[in-house]
Amino acid sequence: MAKILVYCEASKGSLKSASLELLSAAKLSGNEVEACLLGSATKDAAAKTGEYGASLAYVCESDQLDTYNSDTYMQTLESIIEKSNPDIILASGSASARDIFPKLAAKFDSGIAADCTSIEINGADVKLVKPMYSGKCLADVSFENSTKKFVLMRPNQLSVAEPEAGKAANVEEVSLVSNDLRVIVKEIVQGASKRLDLTEANVIVSGGRGLKEASNFQLLEDLADVIGASVGASRAVVDAGWVDHSMQVGQTGKTVAPSLYIACGISGAIQHLAGMSSSKVIVAINTDPEAPIFQKATYGIVGDALEVLPVLTEEFKKIL
Repeated sequence: MAKILVYCEASKGSLKSASLELLSAAKLSGNEVEACLLGSATKDAAAKTGEYGASLAYVCESDQLDTYNSDTYMQTLESIIEKSNPDIILASGSASARDIFPKLAAKFDSGIAADCTSIEINGADVKLVKPMYSGKCLADVSFENSTKKFVLMRPNQLSVAEPEAGKAANVEEVSLVSNDLRVIVKEIVQGASKRLDLTEANVIVSGGRGLKEASNFQLLEDLADVIGASVGASRAVVDAGWVDHSMQVGQTGKTVAPSLYIACGISGAIQHLAGMSSSKVIVAINTDPEAPIFQKATYGIVGDALEVLPVLTEEFKKIL
């Protein structure tokens, strides 16, 4: 039997959905599963990993970890990996994980597979699928001669198992490691948005150049308020300065896979499709019936988003 270590992330004391996906996949493999969490007030979330298959959870609770520092995170995780000695290390492809885990793989002289959308674990063997060339093809990925196997999965790609209520993981506290820090983070300026981050959102409403001007993004905000969605954007409107880069969906933005993605005035360039084509249901609104977005859409509305959005908002108000 192999051992899998799952790097979990929590928000406001609760495990993120992407971490639950990884725990579920690890449990399904039949291997021994351990978890690890970093940050203050994560002990309760760590115990919760037991409901999804983890027998042991390593926790480093420190206020210093609430402000992300690559050196501190990497050194602390390195000590946890040495203690756990897993065969496979799973993490969601968050911004911090994409920063840390290639360095950790190099530290352990091991291979890493990133941006994977499918995983099959058989003992210590791992078979993966990852999109390449903006999703134009899929690559089968496996490891050769790797002492440890590091895997970064796209969020919202795997199913979450039913939790075993009341089953808690044993929690082992580990010490913070912060030797010879090369960078000191003095301040983090938070964005103004109160909405759920795009990578965690279950419903997303996105806008493109078809909205014609920045002020019309208010139509997206109005719809998002009614249906509980987060608001995204295409690269074109981000480059135009209409919205912040944190809202960009696509190859050079965020990769999302919500249950519902509503694309408003977005033509569907391959770079945008690469970031949202894994959405379960895609609704496209565009005046051009030949727009590439309709080839990916589950449902399509040929029309002006500026006219369709207010109607959608009013109709949703009647049923929600």
